[in-house]
Amino acid sequence: MNILNYTSRKRLLFNNLSYYAFYAVSIAVSSIVLIIGLGLLIKSFPIIETHGLFKPLLSVDWFPLKGKFGLLSFIVSSYFVSLISLLITVPICLLTAIYLVEYAYTKFLKIFYPIIDILSGLPSVIYGVWGIIIVVPVIKNYIAPLFGVSSTGYSILAGSIVLSVMLVPNVILVFIEIMRTIPQELREASLSVGATKWETIKKVVLRKSLPGLIAGVVLGMSRAFGETLAVLMVVGNVVKIPKSIFDPGYPLPALIANNYGEMLSIPLYDSALMYSAFVLFVIVLIFNIFSKLFLNRLIKAMKY
Repeated sequence: MNILNYTSRKRLLFNNLSYYAFYAVSIAVSSIVLIIGLGLLIKSFPIIETHGLFKPLLSVDWFPLKGKFGLLSFIVSSYFVSLISLLITVPICLLTAIYLVEYAYTKFLKIFYPIIDILSGLPSVIYGVWGIIIVVPVIKNYIAPLFGVSSTGYSILAGSIVLSVMLVPNVILVFIEIMRTIPQELREASLSVGATKWETIKKVVLRKSLPGLIAGVVLGMSRAFGETLAVLMVVGNVVKIPKSIFDPGYPLPALIANNYGEMLSIPLYDSALMYSAFVLFVIVLIFNIFSKLFLNRLIKAMKY
């Protein structure tokens, strides 16, 4: 009897220790976001104290030698590159995922999946070099003249195309996994009442997959905001607000990657770069929070 009591107490103690250990690890992982945000904010204090919290966000003047650190042109460039890349990526990925899940033969899938895995594993610099060799000349010599525009090719459009190609493999895989979670019985029930294959996909598969598909788009948008090297190589890196997709841009991640470690002897320069990193952090955080709230509301609406 004593042995049984000892064993029970030992198991109970082990369970309690496991619970608190897992809880502590979860808290530690969750606190990483807070630690990153606080670290960036602390490093941004000098620029906030001298220029205010919002003034750099509303100014386009980026002249570090004159003490001017306007970030508006960088924010606008980041927004345009990310948005256009998703407008290219989402339709391609959605149509591809539908074909692979609903129509493709097994032999084709065995060839396609390794290709997707290779594309998702390529370093971003490879995509950047590809953009310089292929995308930039095509925009300069063919696409821009088609619209009566003169462009060097290094533009918002070039950055968006390269970024969309980078996003495609991951977004496709997310869409495929989401669509595969829809029970086969729902498809069969739809077909049994006379619906066509496409009607079943549109009204059953896509409808049930919608929250997950939106979550996949959110993940893609978050990565698009933060992607640096490949976009930096083809976007032009000119400090001005782009007026068209053929104009060069200068996204926030490119600003940080290009300038951190250089000219830090200039007063407030280091703090201005840290502030730009903090702004990027806040943009992605707010975007994810609002997307999560939207998803929750959409899921609740679909239940009724």
